[in-house]
Amino acid sequence: MVAKRTPGGTVAHRLIGEHLVEGRTEPGSEIGLAVDQTLTQDATGTLVMQELEALGLDRVRTRTSVQYVDHNLLQADERNAEDHAFLRSAARRFGLWCSKPGNGVSHPTHMQRFGVPGMTLAGSDSHTCAAGSVGMLALGTGGLEVALAMAGRPLHVTMPRVWGVRLTGHLPEWVSAKDVVLEMLRRHGVKGAVDRILEYHGPGLAGLTAMDRHVIANMGAELGATTTVFPADDAVRDFLRAQGREEDFREIVPESGAVYDLDEEIDLSALEPLIARPTSPGNVVPVREVAGEPIGQAVIGSSANPGLRDFAVAAAMAKGRQTDDAVSFDVNPTSREILQDLTRRGATFDLIAAGARIHQAGCLGCIGMGQAPAAGRNSLRTFPRNFPGRSGTEDDAVWLCSPETAAASALTGVITDPREWAAAGHVRYPRPDLPEHAAVNTAMLQPPAPPEEAALVELERGPNISGLPPAEPLPDVIEGPALLKVGDNVSTDEISPAGAKALPYRSNIPKLAEFTFTRIDPGYPERAAAVRDEGGHFVVGGDNYGQGSSREHAAITPRHLGLRAVVAKSYARIHWQNLANFGVLALEFADPADYDRVEQGDRLRLEGAHAALAPGAEPALRLCNMTRDQVYDVRHRLSDGRRRAVLAGGIIPELARRDS
Repeated sequence: MVAKRTPGGTVAHRLIGEHLVEGRTEPGSEIGLAVDQTLTQDATGTLVMQELEALGLDRVRTRTSVQYVDHNLLQADERNAEDHAFLRSAARRFGLWCSKPGNGVSHPTHMQRFGVPGMTLAGSDSHTCAAGSVGMLALGTGGLEVALAMAGRPLHVTMPRVWGVRLTGHLPEWVSAKDVVLEMLRRHGVKGAVDRILEYHGPGLAGLTAMDRHVIANMGAELGATTTVFPADDAVRDFLRAQGREEDFREIVPESGAVYDLDEEIDLSALEPLIARPTSPGNVVPVREVAGEPIGQAVIGSSANPGLRDFAVAAAMAKGRQTDDAVSFDVNPTSREILQDLTRRGATFDLIAAGARIHQAGCLGCIGMGQAPAAGRNSLRTFPRNFPGRSGTEDDAVWLCSPETAAASALTGVITDPREWAAAGHVRYPRPDLPEHAAVNTAMLQPPAPPEEAALVELERGPNISGLPPAEPLPDVIEGPALLKVGDNVSTDEISPAGAKALPYRSNIPKLAEFTFTRIDPGYPERAAAVRDEGGHFVVGGDNYGQGSSREHAAITPRHLGLRAVVAKSYARIHWQNLANFGVLALEFADPADYDRVEQGDRLRLEGAHAALAPGAEPALRLCNMTRDQVYDVRHRLSDGRRRAVLAGGIIPELARRDS
């Protein structure tokens, strides 16, 4: 990569420039962007709707806002059903579209029905960036940021650098879009694109459909990117035409001679099938290096491989064959429309005949809601994440791969390079003909209620919805134990777990708090509750603290248990924002080596927080380790607006104070 000094003319700069309402586009400074659309899903949406209520909003101010129910579809008891009823009523009350359970995964469904080149999209899901595949500026962020955007306020982000990734060549047979983004992860790992926008360009784009680009844009989140963008070109026009929405097309391409802050090149012709080993999306190796490992499960679907083509290729590979006796081959359609098209071409029946298990359209196993693999057995998935325990099995072994690799492995019972499988069986690479006009079925997509009807809607609040917890202002002196010390790349799944045990309590903060950090330290909630009324506590973290999901529960539940400050080497973007939104002070070691000098249980003291958070004040503080008689220089990276929010105990109390 070669650094540039005068960036401009890129798709990303154009989209930012068209929506910039605050700040200057200098990397590292805070900017405010006007938001055209919002996306919420049920795992995060219940809190967003409560935040709209707390903000006193009558009706959303965006052009389009959509509430999806796609994550928590497993109704083992009444809790998920109650939350779904609450979300339906809130969508009607506040003027949102509502996508009912079983209609589809939010990201591909939004792309099909609402994706518009040139618009901005803020979503309470980290994979919102997938909409960059059609030339949108789409940013995943915390739910409270999305609620504020719905209320007509700008979305505030740190201006990223724009990283141009030039694609050349053509994908070889048995290599597909998933291998492109896995190659990026192989090169750069899970924090390689922090504070950057990934912009793909170059002649190699000609061979990638809009849905191929969705695969790549979706997993930009796994690289830590602020977002990913593609040009809106002929491939996007073709996609919108197939969806019956060609009138929404607008060409957006980089200027000739566009300059990126950073440059990289991928020769698509040189790629081979890749796979991410447990337990990180960044642990990528060629499939051939791990071939022969026995598997117990293969799953196709999720927002990371959502297209009709992905399912059709797997169906063509399985046609006339049978999956291995020891393998559960699960197929999760990503929308009812894609399932309709798959069925019309006979591919659904080919999958069933081969032994596949066809599930409803939704996230399902990707969020740990069902499809949990056997402990210690390898599970191959076309999903975006394989963090420890995310599958719902504590001792899981989840690998991330393409549909080609997953299908070949399901048929053989071991991890299999699809090229070797094809050569052994003299199988031609399937190139399915996609329909010129895709199925369009909006029966389960409910439009916003008219304002006069919406005003009469009562929110259907079940007993599992606890309401937002109270927030106290940040004290000037914070003293308490380092109750937990964690390593690098701790994910929000490890802070506030996904899965069928915890997620049904996503609207019940006191109950959900009992699961906080339990994947790392089962005793944390009890210890935290014991010192909550004694001034609270600290958490000490390594690099990239809070990577992964955008769920703000990972900030709210520790805060409910008394967390007042986190001291880490560095942070993932969305979680850093969420901590500030709920009044938790995020500090960084000035010298990363000081991380090694702190031990769990040490008593820490921070003085002068108010002065360091005053507008324009130097962001430097000194952290005393009273147990070891040591002092560490620490700093924060908060803008003046975020400083005010942290001091007040969060954005909502800060807005209440400002309006009083």
